[in-house]
Amino acid sequence: MNGPLETTASVSESPPTTPQPKYIFVTGGVVSSLGKGISAASLGRLLKARGLKVVNQKLDPYINVDPGTMNPFQHGEVFVTDDGGETDLDLGHYERFTGENLRRTSNVTAGSIYLSVIQKERRGDYLGDTVQVIPHVTNEIKDRIRRVGTPDVDVVITEVGGTVGDIESLPFLEAIRQFANEIGRANAMFVHVTLVPYLAASEELKTKPTQHSVAELRSKGIHPDVIIVRSDREVDESVRRKVSLFCDVEPRAVISAPDAPDIYQVPLQLHDGGLDEVVCDRLGLVTGPPNLDNWRAMVERAAAATEVVTIGIVGKYVELPDAYLSVFEALRHAAAGHGVKLDVRWITSEDVTGLLADSYLADLDGVVIPGGFGYRGVEGKVAAIRYCRENGIPMLGLCLGLQCAVIEFARSVLGLADANSTEFDPSTPHPVIDLMPSQEGVEDKGGTMRLGLYAAKLAEGSKVRALYGEELVYERHRHRFEVNNRYRKDLEAHGMRLSGLSPDDNLVEYVELVDHPFFVATQAHPEFRSRPDSPHPLFMGLVGAALQRRSTQDDEIVATDLEVEAP
Repeated sequence: MNGPLETTASVSESPPTTPQPKYIFVTGGVVSSLGKGISAASLGRLLKARGLKVVNQKLDPYINVDPGTMNPFQHGEVFVTDDGGETDLDLGHYERFTGENLRRTSNVTAGSIYLSVIQKERRGDYLGDTVQVIPHVTNEIKDRIRRVGTPDVDVVITEVGGTVGDIESLPFLEAIRQFANEIGRANAMFVHVTLVPYLAASEELKTKPTQHSVAELRSKGIHPDVIIVRSDREVDESVRRKVSLFCDVEPRAVISAPDAPDIYQVPLQLHDGGLDEVVCDRLGLVTGPPNLDNWRAMVERAAAATEVVTIGIVGKYVELPDAYLSVFEALRHAAAGHGVKLDVRWITSEDVTGLLADSYLADLDGVVIPGGFGYRGVEGKVAAIRYCRENGIPMLGLCLGLQCAVIEFARSVLGLADANSTEFDPSTPHPVIDLMPSQEGVEDKGGTMRLGLYAAKLAEGSKVRALYGEELVYERHRHRFEVNNRYRKDLEAHGMRLSGLSPDDNLVEYVELVDHPFFVATQAHPEFRSRPDSPHPLFMGLVGAALQRRSTQDDEIVATDLEVEAP
Protein backbone atom coordinates (compact mmCIF):
# COMPACT_ATOMS: atom_id res chain seq x y z
CA MET A 1 0.00 0.00 0.00
CA ASN A 2 2.80 2.42 0.87
CA GLY A 3 4.56 2.13 -2.50
CA PRO A 4 1.68 3.27 -4.75
CA LEU A 5 0.67 5.97 -2.31
CA GLU A 6 4.19 7.38 -2.25
CA THR A 7 4.36 7.26 -6.04
CA THR A 8 1.04 9.06 -6.37
CA ALA A 9 2.11 11.76 -3.94
CA SER A 10 5.39 12.39 -5.74
CA VAL A 11 3.60 12.73 -9.07
CA SER A 12 0.98 15.13 -7.71
CA GLU A 13 3.68 17.36 -6.21
CA SER A 14 5.45 17.84 -9.56
CA PRO A 15 5.07 21.41 -10.82
CA PRO A 16 2.72 21.78 -13.79
CA THR A 17 4.44 22.35 -17.10
CA THR A 18 4.01 25.80 -18.59
CA PRO A 19 2.90 25.76 -22.24
CA GLN A 20 5.67 26.88 -24.59
CA PRO A 21 4.60 29.82 -26.75
CA LYS A 22 5.52 29.67 -30.40
CA TYR A 23 7.75 32.44 -31.75
CA ILE A 24 7.72 33.91 -35.25
CA PHE A 25 10.50 36.29 -36.27
CA VAL A 26 9.87 38.64 -39.19
CA THR A 27 12.89 40.09 -40.97
CA GLY A 28 13.24 42.24 -44.08
CA GLY A 29 15.64 42.52 -46.96
CA VAL A 30 16.71 44.53 -50.02
CA VAL A 31 15.11 47.86 -49.04
CA SER A 32 13.29 49.40 -46.09
CA SER A 33 9.59 50.29 -46.04
CA LEU A 34 8.60 47.02 -47.71
CA GLY A 35 5.82 46.43 -45.23
CA LYS A 36 7.32 44.16 -42.56
CA GLY A 37 5.12 45.83 -39.98
CA ILE A 38 1.94 45.35 -42.00
CA SER A 39 2.97 41.74 -42.74
CA ALA A 40 3.58 41.03 -39.04
CA ALA A 41 0.31 42.73 -38.08
CA SER A 42 -1.61 40.84 -40.78
CA LEU A 43 -0.19 37.52 -39.64
CA GLY A 44 -1.28 38.42 -36.12
CA ARG A 45 -4.79 39.08 -37.40
CA LEU A 46 -4.92 35.73 -39.20
CA LEU A 47 -3.71 33.73 -36.21
CA LYS A 48 -6.09 35.53 -33.86
CA ALA A 49 -8.91 34.75 -36.29
CA ARG A 50 -7.99 31.10 -35.76
CA GLY A 51 -8.63 31.48 -32.03
CA LEU A 52 -5.02 31.92 -30.90
CA LYS A 53 -3.78 34.47 -28.36
CA VAL A 54 -1.21 36.58 -30.22
CA VAL A 55 1.23 39.29 -29.08
CA ASN A 56 3.33 41.38 -31.48
CA GLN A 57 6.71 42.89 -30.72
CA LYS A 58 9.12 45.24 -32.52
CA LEU A 59 12.93 45.19 -32.19
CA ASP A 60 14.31 48.52 -33.40
CA PRO A 61 18.05 48.90 -34.06
CA TYR A 62 18.35 52.65 -33.41
CA ILE A 63 20.33 53.82 -30.38
CA ASN A 64 17.63 56.11 -28.95
CA VAL A 65 16.19 54.65 -25.76
CA ASP A 66 12.69 55.24 -27.13
CA PRO A 67 11.20 57.43 -29.88
CA GLY A 68 9.73 59.90 -27.38
CA THR A 69 12.21 62.68 -28.15
CA MET A 70 12.81 61.86 -31.82
CA ASN A 71 11.98 64.31 -34.61
CA PRO A 72 8.56 63.44 -36.12
CA PHE A 73 9.92 64.38 -39.55
CA GLN A 74 12.44 61.55 -39.24
CA HIS A 75 10.57 58.93 -37.27
CA GLY A 76 6.87 59.60 -37.71
CA GLU A 77 4.43 59.48 -34.83
CA VAL A 78 5.15 58.23 -31.34
CA PHE A 79 2.58 55.55 -30.51
CA VAL A 80 1.60 55.39 -26.82
CA THR A 81 0.54 52.18 -25.09
CA ASP A 82 -1.86 51.81 -22.16
CA ASP A 83 1.01 51.53 -19.69
CA GLY A 84 2.66 54.73 -20.95
CA GLY A 85 5.26 53.32 -23.32
CA GLU A 86 6.42 55.70 -26.06
CA THR A 87 6.89 53.31 -28.95
CA ASP A 88 7.38 52.85 -32.66
CA LEU A 89 4.41 53.50 -34.93
CA ASP A 90 4.40 49.83 -36.01
CA LEU A 91 2.82 49.02 -32.65
CA GLY A 92 -0.15 51.04 -33.86
CA HIS A 93 -0.45 48.70 -36.84
CA TYR A 94 -0.21 45.70 -34.54
CA GLU A 95 -2.97 46.98 -32.27
CA ARG A 96 -5.28 48.05 -35.10
CA PHE A 97 -4.96 44.72 -36.92
CA THR A 98 -5.09 42.35 -33.96
CA GLY A 99 -7.30 44.37 -31.60
CA GLU A 100 -4.87 43.59 -28.76
CA ASN A 101 -3.72 46.37 -26.40
CA LEU A 102 0.06 46.00 -26.20
CA ARG A 103 2.45 47.04 -23.46
CA ARG A 104 5.77 48.88 -23.49
CA THR A 105 7.55 45.49 -23.54
CA SER A 106 6.42 45.13 -27.15
CA ASN A 107 8.90 47.80 -28.27
CA VAL A 108 12.62 47.18 -27.80
CA THR A 109 15.31 49.54 -29.06
CA ALA A 110 19.06 49.05 -29.26
CA GLY A 111 19.37 52.10 -27.02
CA SER A 112 17.28 50.50 -24.28
CA ILE A 113 19.30 47.28 -24.60
CA TYR A 114 22.68 49.01 -24.28
CA LEU A 115 21.41 51.23 -21.47
CA SER A 116 20.31 48.18 -19.50
CA VAL A 117 23.58 46.35 -20.14
CA ILE A 118 25.65 49.35 -19.04
CA GLN A 119 23.55 49.84 -15.91
CA LYS A 120 24.03 46.19 -15.00
CA GLU A 121 27.77 46.51 -15.56
CA ARG A 122 27.93 49.59 -13.31
CA ARG A 123 26.02 47.76 -10.57
CA GLY A 124 28.43 44.85 -10.78
CA ASP A 125 25.83 42.36 -12.01
CA TYR A 126 28.38 40.82 -14.39
CA LEU A 127 30.90 40.26 -11.56
CA GLY A 128 33.72 41.98 -13.40
CA ASP A 129 33.30 40.12 -16.70
CA THR A 130 34.38 41.82 -19.89
CA VAL A 131 31.07 43.05 -21.30
CA GLN A 132 30.63 42.09 -24.96
CA VAL A 133 27.97 41.97 -27.64
CA ILE A 134 27.95 38.19 -27.25
CA PRO A 135 26.78 37.10 -24.75
CA HIS A 136 25.73 40.20 -22.79
CA VAL A 137 23.90 42.24 -25.41
CA THR A 138 22.36 39.22 -27.12
CA ASN A 139 21.26 37.81 -23.75
CA GLU A 140 19.53 41.11 -22.95
CA ILE A 141 17.70 40.98 -26.30
CA LYS A 142 16.61 37.40 -25.70
CA ASP A 143 15.35 38.37 -22.24
CA ARG A 144 13.18 41.11 -23.79
CA ILE A 145 11.72 38.58 -26.24
CA ARG A 146 10.91 36.17 -23.40
CA ARG A 147 9.09 38.89 -21.42
CA VAL A 148 6.21 39.05 -23.89
CA GLY A 149 5.87 35.26 -24.08
CA THR A 150 3.66 35.03 -20.98
CA PRO A 151 1.85 31.76 -20.14
CA ASP A 152 -1.44 33.00 -21.62
CA VAL A 153 0.14 33.71 -25.03
CA ASP A 154 0.07 31.15 -27.84
CA VAL A 155 2.17 32.98 -30.42
CA VAL A 156 4.68 35.85 -30.23
CA ILE A 157 5.37 37.64 -33.52
CA THR A 158 8.60 39.66 -33.32
CA GLU A 159 9.55 42.03 -36.12
CA VAL A 160 13.22 42.97 -36.50
CA GLY A 161 13.54 46.54 -37.75
CA GLY A 162 15.85 47.57 -40.56
CA THR A 163 17.09 45.26 -43.29
CA VAL A 164 19.41 42.28 -43.31
CA GLY A 165 22.93 43.60 -43.86
CA ASP A 166 22.51 46.71 -41.71
CA ILE A 167 25.40 46.79 -39.25
CA GLU A 168 23.16 47.91 -36.37
CA SER A 169 20.84 44.91 -36.87
CA LEU A 170 23.54 42.27 -36.39
CA PRO A 171 23.10 41.80 -32.60
CA PHE A 172 19.36 41.33 -33.06
CA LEU A 173 19.79 38.75 -35.82
CA GLU A 174 22.32 36.86 -33.72
CA ALA A 175 19.98 37.00 -30.73
CA ILE A 176 16.99 35.57 -32.58
CA ARG A 177 19.23 32.83 -34.08
CA GLN A 178 20.33 31.84 -30.59
CA PHE A 179 16.79 32.12 -29.23
CA ALA A 180 15.34 29.77 -31.85
CA ASN A 181 17.98 27.15 -31.06
CA GLU A 182 17.41 27.47 -27.31
CA ILE A 183 13.64 26.93 -27.42
CA GLY A 184 13.85 24.32 -30.18
CA ARG A 185 13.26 24.82 -33.89
CA ALA A 186 9.82 23.22 -33.53
CA ASN A 187 8.81 26.26 -31.49
CA ALA A 188 10.26 29.02 -33.69
CA MET A 189 10.20 30.03 -37.33
CA PHE A 190 11.51 32.82 -39.54
CA VAL A 191 9.51 34.86 -42.05
CA HIS A 192 11.51 37.02 -44.46
CA VAL A 193 9.88 39.90 -46.34
CA THR A 194 11.73 40.87 -49.50
CA LEU A 195 11.39 42.65 -52.83
CA VAL A 196 10.81 41.23 -56.29
CA PRO A 197 11.05 44.32 -58.52
CA TYR A 198 9.54 44.59 -61.99
CA LEU A 199 11.86 45.90 -64.70
CA ALA A 200 9.90 47.62 -67.42
CA ALA A 201 12.79 47.44 -69.89
CA SER A 202 12.82 43.64 -69.87
CA GLU A 203 9.18 43.31 -68.83
CA GLU A 204 9.93 40.78 -66.11
CA LEU A 205 10.06 40.34 -62.36
CA LYS A 206 13.59 39.91 -61.03
CA THR A 207 14.30 37.50 -58.18
CA LYS A 208 18.02 38.21 -57.80
CA PRO A 209 17.56 40.85 -55.03
CA THR A 210 15.58 38.30 -53.04
CA GLN A 211 18.21 35.64 -53.61
CA HIS A 212 20.98 37.92 -52.37
CA SER A 213 18.93 38.98 -49.35
CA VAL A 214 18.23 35.39 -48.34
CA ALA A 215 21.88 34.48 -48.87
CA GLU A 216 22.84 37.35 -46.54
CA LEU A 217 20.33 36.13 -43.95
CA ARG A 218 21.60 32.57 -44.16
CA SER A 219 25.16 33.81 -43.70
CA LYS A 220 23.99 34.97 -40.26
CA GLY A 221 22.80 31.45 -39.46
CA ILE A 222 19.12 32.07 -40.11
CA HIS A 223 17.25 29.99 -42.67
CA PRO A 224 13.86 31.49 -43.56
CA ASP A 225 10.89 29.15 -43.39
CA VAL A 226 8.60 31.54 -45.31
CA ILE A 227 9.41 34.25 -47.83
CA ILE A 228 6.84 36.99 -48.45
CA VAL A 229 7.68 38.53 -51.81
CA ARG A 230 6.61 42.14 -52.27
CA SER A 231 5.98 43.61 -55.67
CA ASP A 232 3.86 46.17 -57.45
CA ARG A 233 1.99 43.31 -59.14
CA GLU A 234 1.03 39.69 -58.55
CA VAL A 235 4.01 37.33 -58.52
CA ASP A 236 3.06 34.32 -60.62
CA GLU A 237 3.78 30.68 -59.85
CA SER A 238 6.85 30.41 -62.09
CA VAL A 239 8.56 33.28 -60.25
CA ARG A 240 7.60 31.88 -56.85
CA ARG A 241 9.03 28.47 -57.85
CA LYS A 242 12.25 30.16 -58.86
CA VAL A 243 12.47 31.85 -55.45
CA SER A 244 11.69 28.50 -53.82
CA LEU A 245 14.47 26.75 -55.76
CA PHE A 246 17.22 29.30 -55.20
CA CYS A 247 16.29 30.18 -51.61
CA ASP A 248 15.61 26.61 -50.43
CA VAL A 249 12.07 26.99 -49.12
CA GLU A 250 8.93 25.06 -49.94
CA PRO A 251 7.08 26.38 -53.01
CA ARG A 252 3.94 26.92 -50.96
CA ALA A 253 5.99 28.93 -48.45
CA VAL A 254 6.75 31.63 -51.04
CA ILE A 255 3.82 34.01 -50.56
CA SER A 256 3.00 36.73 -53.09
CA ALA A 257 2.11 40.10 -51.55
CA PRO A 258 1.45 42.63 -54.32
CA ASP A 259 0.66 46.25 -53.49
CA ALA A 260 -2.86 46.53 -52.08
CA PRO A 261 -5.12 49.60 -52.44
CA ASP A 262 -6.01 49.31 -48.74
CA ILE A 263 -3.67 47.97 -46.05
CA TYR A 264 -6.61 46.25 -44.38
CA GLN A 265 -6.89 44.01 -47.44
CA VAL A 266 -3.44 42.56 -46.72
CA PRO A 267 -4.57 39.91 -44.16
CA LEU A 268 -7.08 38.61 -46.71
CA GLN A 269 -4.43 38.68 -49.42
CA LEU A 270 -1.92 36.74 -47.30
CA HIS A 271 -4.60 34.27 -46.24
CA ASP A 272 -5.47 33.63 -49.88
CA GLY A 273 -1.75 32.99 -50.44
CA GLY A 274 -1.77 30.37 -47.70
CA LEU A 275 0.45 32.15 -45.14
CA ASP A 276 -1.47 31.24 -41.99
CA GLU A 277 -1.82 27.61 -43.09
CA VAL A 278 1.93 27.29 -43.71
CA VAL A 279 2.70 28.90 -40.35
CA CYS A 280 0.32 26.63 -38.44
CA ASP A 281 1.70 23.54 -40.16
CA ARG A 282 5.30 24.57 -39.49
CA LEU A 283 4.69 25.27 -35.79
CA GLY A 284 2.26 22.44 -35.14
CA LEU A 285 -0.60 24.79 -34.28
CA VAL A 286 -3.88 22.87 -34.46
CA THR A 287 -6.76 25.24 -35.14
CA GLY A 288 -9.83 25.53 -37.28
CA PRO A 289 -9.97 27.82 -40.32
CA PRO A 290 -9.81 31.55 -39.54
CA ASN A 291 -13.07 33.42 -39.07
CA LEU A 292 -12.51 36.47 -41.25
CA ASP A 293 -16.17 37.23 -42.03
CA ASN A 294 -16.36 40.51 -40.10
CA TRP A 295 -12.96 41.66 -41.33
CA ARG A 296 -13.85 40.86 -44.93
CA ALA A 297 -17.20 42.66 -44.60
CA MET A 298 -15.42 45.73 -43.20
CA VAL A 299 -12.96 45.79 -46.11
CA GLU A 300 -15.72 45.32 -48.68
CA ARG A 301 -17.85 48.03 -47.11
CA ALA A 302 -14.98 50.49 -47.29
CA ALA A 303 -14.22 49.56 -50.90
CA ALA A 304 -17.87 49.95 -51.96
CA ALA A 305 -18.23 53.50 -50.57
CA THR A 306 -18.79 56.23 -53.16
CA GLU A 307 -19.76 59.35 -51.19
CA VAL A 308 -16.73 61.40 -50.11
CA VAL A 309 -16.16 63.36 -46.91
CA THR A 310 -13.29 65.90 -46.85
CA ILE A 311 -11.46 66.39 -43.57
CA GLY A 312 -8.54 68.78 -43.07
CA ILE A 313 -5.68 67.88 -40.74
CA VAL A 314 -4.03 71.13 -39.63
CA GLY A 315 -0.64 70.19 -38.25
CA LYS A 316 3.03 71.05 -37.96
CA TYR A 317 4.42 67.90 -39.56
CA VAL A 318 2.06 67.28 -42.47
CA GLU A 319 4.96 66.98 -44.91
CA LEU A 320 5.40 63.50 -43.39
CA PRO A 321 1.91 62.02 -43.01
CA ASP A 322 3.32 59.21 -40.85
CA ALA A 323 3.69 61.87 -38.12
CA TYR A 324 -0.12 61.68 -37.82
CA LEU A 325 -0.55 58.05 -38.83
CA SER A 326 -3.00 57.06 -36.07
CA VAL A 327 -5.08 60.21 -36.65
CA PHE A 328 -5.31 59.39 -40.35
CA GLU A 329 -6.22 55.76 -39.66
CA ALA A 330 -8.85 56.74 -37.07
CA LEU A 331 -10.46 59.03 -39.67
CA ARG A 332 -10.42 56.18 -42.18
CA HIS A 333 -12.09 53.88 -39.65
CA ALA A 334 -14.82 56.44 -38.99
CA ALA A 335 -15.38 57.13 -42.68
CA ALA A 336 -15.75 53.40 -43.34
CA GLY A 337 -18.06 53.16 -40.33
CA HIS A 338 -20.30 55.77 -41.97
CA GLY A 339 -20.01 54.07 -45.36
CA VAL A 340 -18.15 56.93 -47.07
CA LYS A 341 -14.70 57.51 -48.56
CA LEU A 342 -12.21 59.75 -46.81
CA ASP A 343 -10.50 62.63 -48.57
CA VAL A 344 -7.81 64.09 -46.28
CA ARG A 345 -6.54 67.62 -46.87
CA TRP A 346 -3.07 68.00 -45.32
CA ILE A 347 -2.69 71.63 -44.19
CA THR A 348 0.52 73.10 -42.78
CA SER A 349 -0.52 75.03 -39.69
CA GLU A 350 2.09 77.75 -40.32
CA ASP A 351 0.18 78.65 -43.51
CA VAL A 352 -3.17 79.19 -41.77
CA THR A 353 -2.95 82.77 -40.54
CA GLY A 354 -5.43 85.64 -40.60
CA LEU A 355 -7.36 85.99 -43.84
CA LEU A 356 -5.63 82.92 -45.30
CA ALA A 357 -7.74 80.64 -43.10
CA ASP A 358 -10.72 81.05 -45.41
CA SER A 359 -8.81 79.85 -48.46
CA TYR A 360 -7.62 76.70 -46.64
CA LEU A 361 -10.70 75.77 -44.60
CA ALA A 362 -13.87 77.13 -46.22
CA ASP A 363 -14.61 74.09 -48.41
CA LEU A 364 -13.83 71.46 -45.78
CA ASP A 365 -16.48 69.25 -44.21
CA GLY A 366 -14.54 68.95 -40.97
CA VAL A 367 -11.19 69.67 -39.33
CA VAL A 368 -8.83 67.85 -36.96
CA ILE A 369 -6.29 69.78 -34.89
CA PRO A 370 -3.77 67.10 -33.81
CA GLY A 371 -1.17 67.09 -31.05
CA GLY A 372 2.39 68.36 -31.09
CA PHE A 373 5.09 70.12 -29.11
CA GLY A 374 6.79 73.51 -29.45
CA TYR A 375 5.68 76.96 -30.56
CA ARG A 376 6.12 76.61 -34.33
CA GLY A 377 2.78 76.50 -36.11
CA VAL A 378 0.70 77.04 -32.97
CA GLU A 379 -0.76 80.39 -34.07
CA GLY A 380 -1.94 78.74 -37.28
CA LYS A 381 -3.74 76.11 -35.25
CA VAL A 382 -5.35 78.84 -33.15
CA ALA A 383 -6.44 80.66 -36.32
CA ALA A 384 -7.90 77.44 -37.77
CA ILE A 385 -9.86 76.80 -34.56
CA ARG A 386 -11.25 80.32 -34.57
CA TYR A 387 -12.39 79.91 -38.17
CA CYS A 388 -14.09 76.60 -37.35
CA ARG A 389 -15.76 78.08 -34.27
CA GLU A 390 -17.06 81.16 -36.08
CA ASN A 391 -18.16 79.36 -39.25
CA GLY A 392 -19.74 76.24 -37.81
CA ILE A 393 -17.19 73.80 -39.27
CA PRO A 394 -17.04 70.53 -37.28
CA MET A 395 -13.76 70.43 -35.37
CA LEU A 396 -12.03 67.80 -33.25
CA GLY A 397 -9.04 68.89 -31.16
CA LEU A 398 -6.52 66.36 -29.87
CA CYS A 399 -4.15 67.13 -26.98
CA LEU A 400 -2.47 70.34 -28.20
CA GLY A 401 -5.70 70.81 -30.17
CA LEU A 402 -7.59 71.19 -26.88
CA GLN A 403 -4.99 73.57 -25.52
CA CYS A 404 -5.18 75.73 -28.66
CA ALA A 405 -8.98 75.69 -28.46
CA VAL A 406 -8.84 77.05 -24.90
CA ILE A 407 -6.26 79.69 -25.91
CA GLU A 408 -8.41 80.82 -28.85
CA PHE A 409 -11.58 80.95 -26.75
CA ALA A 410 -9.83 82.93 -24.00
CA ARG A 411 -8.53 85.46 -26.51
CA SER A 412 -11.64 85.83 -28.67
CA VAL A 413 -14.50 85.31 -26.23
CA LEU A 414 -13.07 86.14 -22.80
CA GLY A 415 -11.21 89.12 -24.27
CA LEU A 416 -7.83 88.06 -22.88
CA ALA A 417 -5.77 89.10 -25.90
CA ASP A 418 -2.48 87.84 -24.45
CA ALA A 419 -3.80 84.48 -23.29
CA ASN A 420 -1.38 81.68 -24.05
CA SER A 421 0.31 78.55 -22.80
CA THR A 422 3.44 78.88 -20.71
CA GLU A 423 4.97 76.36 -23.09
CA PHE A 424 4.92 79.05 -25.80
CA ASP A 425 5.08 82.25 -23.71
CA PRO A 426 6.44 81.72 -20.18
CA SER A 427 5.69 85.35 -19.28
CA THR A 428 2.09 85.49 -20.55
CA PRO A 429 -0.18 87.47 -18.18
CA HIS A 430 -2.96 84.95 -18.80
CA PRO A 431 -1.53 81.40 -18.65
CA VAL A 432 -4.75 79.57 -19.51
CA ILE A 433 -2.59 76.51 -20.22
CA ASP A 434 0.18 75.73 -17.72
CA LEU A 435 2.44 72.94 -16.50
CA MET A 436 1.07 70.26 -14.28
CA PRO A 437 2.03 71.30 -10.74
CA SER A 438 4.22 68.22 -10.27
CA GLN A 439 6.28 69.10 -13.37
CA GLU A 440 7.27 72.65 -12.52
CA GLY A 441 11.04 73.04 -12.64
CA VAL A 442 11.62 69.63 -14.25
CA GLU A 443 14.32 69.85 -16.91
CA ASP A 444 14.41 66.26 -18.21
CA LYS A 445 12.35 66.14 -21.41
CA GLY A 446 11.98 62.38 -21.31
CA GLY A 447 9.53 60.72 -18.94
CA THR A 448 8.09 63.93 -17.41
CA MET A 449 4.70 63.73 -19.10
CA ARG A 450 1.30 62.34 -18.27
CA LEU A 451 1.71 59.17 -20.29
CA GLY A 452 -0.59 56.21 -20.81
CA LEU A 453 -4.17 55.39 -19.91
CA TYR A 454 -6.12 57.78 -17.67
CA ALA A 455 -9.77 57.91 -16.66
CA ALA A 456 -12.19 60.77 -17.26
CA LYS A 457 -15.74 61.49 -16.04
CA LEU A 458 -18.07 62.76 -18.74
CA ALA A 459 -20.77 65.28 -17.87
CA GLU A 460 -24.41 64.29 -18.08
CA GLY A 461 -26.02 65.73 -21.22
CA SER A 462 -22.71 66.51 -22.92
CA LYS A 463 -21.92 65.63 -26.52
CA VAL A 464 -18.98 63.44 -25.51
CA ARG A 465 -21.15 61.52 -23.03
CA ALA A 466 -23.63 60.82 -25.81
CA LEU A 467 -20.87 59.70 -28.19
CA TYR A 468 -19.18 57.35 -25.72
CA GLY A 469 -22.44 56.14 -24.23
CA GLU A 470 -20.94 55.91 -20.74
CA GLU A 471 -19.86 58.15 -17.88
CA LEU A 472 -16.35 56.87 -17.13
CA VAL A 473 -13.98 56.46 -20.08
CA TYR A 474 -10.29 55.73 -20.47
CA GLU A 475 -7.95 57.26 -23.05
CA ARG A 476 -4.20 57.42 -23.61
CA HIS A 477 -2.32 60.64 -22.91
CA ARG A 478 1.02 62.18 -23.89
CA HIS A 479 1.46 65.75 -22.64
CA ARG A 480 2.86 67.98 -19.91
CA PHE A 481 0.56 71.00 -19.96
CA GLU A 482 -3.01 71.27 -18.64
CA VAL A 483 -5.89 73.75 -18.57
CA ASN A 484 -5.18 76.22 -15.77
CA ASN A 485 -7.87 75.72 -13.13
CA ARG A 486 -7.89 79.44 -12.33
CA TYR A 487 -9.70 80.09 -15.62
CA ARG A 488 -12.23 77.26 -15.50
CA LYS A 489 -15.13 79.34 -14.15
CA ASP A 490 -14.61 82.10 -16.71
CA LEU A 491 -14.43 79.61 -19.58
CA GLU A 492 -17.68 77.96 -18.54
CA ALA A 493 -19.39 81.27 -17.83
CA HIS A 494 -18.75 82.35 -21.42
CA GLY A 495 -20.02 79.17 -23.07
CA MET A 496 -17.20 76.63 -23.15
CA ARG A 497 -18.40 73.47 -21.47
CA LEU A 498 -15.78 71.49 -19.58
CA SER A 499 -17.50 68.25 -20.44
CA GLY A 500 -14.95 65.80 -19.08
CA LEU A 501 -12.82 65.94 -15.94
CA SER A 502 -10.38 63.64 -14.19
CA PRO A 503 -12.02 61.50 -11.47
CA ASP A 504 -10.71 63.91 -8.79
CA ASP A 505 -12.11 66.92 -10.72
CA ASN A 506 -8.63 68.46 -10.83
CA LEU A 507 -7.85 68.19 -14.56
CA VAL A 508 -9.85 69.18 -17.63
CA GLU A 509 -10.04 66.27 -20.06
CA TYR A 510 -12.72 67.38 -22.57
CA VAL A 511 -14.19 70.68 -23.71
CA GLU A 512 -17.01 71.43 -26.15
CA LEU A 513 -19.27 74.23 -27.37
CA VAL A 514 -22.98 73.61 -26.91
CA ASP A 515 -24.18 75.95 -29.66
CA HIS A 516 -21.88 74.56 -32.35
CA PRO A 517 -22.57 71.66 -34.78
CA PHE A 518 -19.50 69.80 -33.49
CA PHE A 519 -16.75 71.52 -31.53
CA VAL A 520 -15.09 68.93 -29.29
CA ALA A 521 -11.56 68.71 -27.95
CA THR A 522 -9.82 66.28 -25.64
CA GLN A 523 -6.55 66.38 -23.75
CA ALA A 524 -6.08 62.72 -24.72
CA HIS A 525 -5.05 60.90 -27.91
CA PRO A 526 -8.17 58.85 -28.74
CA GLU A 527 -6.71 57.99 -32.15
CA PHE A 528 -4.50 55.38 -30.48
CA ARG A 529 -7.51 53.26 -29.49
CA SER A 530 -9.44 53.35 -32.76
CA ARG A 531 -9.75 50.09 -34.71
CA PRO A 532 -10.85 49.48 -38.32
CA ASP A 533 -13.64 47.19 -37.16
CA SER A 534 -14.44 49.38 -34.13
CA PRO A 535 -14.08 53.10 -34.98
CA HIS A 536 -13.53 55.52 -32.13
CA PRO A 537 -16.67 57.40 -30.97
CA LEU A 538 -15.11 60.88 -31.23
CA PHE A 539 -13.99 60.32 -34.81
CA MET A 540 -17.38 58.82 -35.65
CA GLY A 541 -18.95 61.97 -34.21
CA LEU A 542 -16.71 64.25 -36.26
CA VAL A 543 -17.32 62.42 -39.53
CA GLY A 544 -21.06 62.26 -38.81
CA ALA A 545 -21.17 66.01 -38.24
CA ALA A 546 -19.07 66.58 -41.36
CA LEU A 547 -21.54 64.58 -43.42
CA GLN A 548 -24.41 66.58 -41.96
CA ARG A 549 -22.62 69.82 -42.91
CA ARG A 550 -22.07 68.55 -46.45
CA SER A 551 -25.71 67.51 -46.76
CA THR A 552 -26.88 70.92 -45.53
CA GLN A 553 -24.60 72.72 -47.97
CA ASP A 554 -25.82 70.54 -50.84
CA ASP A 555 -29.44 71.36 -49.93
CA GLU A 556 -28.60 75.08 -49.89
CA ILE A 557 -26.96 74.82 -53.32
CA VAL A 558 -29.99 73.02 -54.74
CA ALA A 559 -32.33 75.63 -53.22
CA THR A 560 -30.23 78.44 -54.70
CA ASP A 561 -30.25 76.80 -58.12
CA LEU A 562 -34.02 76.45 -57.97
CA GLU A 563 -34.40 80.13 -57.10
CA VAL A 564 -32.22 81.12 -60.04
CA GLU A 565 -34.19 78.91 -62.45
CA ALA A 566 -37.59 80.10 -61.18
CA PRO A 567 -39.38 82.53 -63.60
